[in-house]
Amino acid sequence: QVQLVESGGGLVQPGGSLRLSCAASRRTFSNYNMGWFRQAPGKERDFVAAIKWIDGNTYYTDSVKGRFTISRDDAKNTVYLQMNSLKPEDTAIYYCAADRFTTPQTMGARTRYLEVWGQGTLVTVSS
Repeated sequence: QVQLVESGGGLVQPGGSLRLSCAASRRTFSNYNMGWFRQAPGKERDFVAAIKWIDGNTYYTDSVKGRFTISRDDAKNTVYLQMNSLKPEDTAIYYCAADRFTTPQTMGARTRYLEVWGQGTLVTVSS
């Protein structure tokens, strides 16, 4: 089974940018739909973005549309989340997830059932 390791989190000022990476351990990573989620202190884990393995179609929660971009590089077994125009409310632990059977459109509804999760990386947006 694929294993995931996130990186790229840190402290950034409002309006700044960060790029998160999620590296997968297996070459069959290309068969997995990939998603990014975030969990703020005291809140549930929420869907942020997802990308479909077969055609690269992307999906975003409304609050990040136009600011965040999810992409994948199958040659590097890595999925990215480019985050621009960051806001304090984007502060959270960001997790990536992989699933062979859940469509990207339904990852938000099926969060608890996704096959594989990374350990998370902390993003703090503050001046």
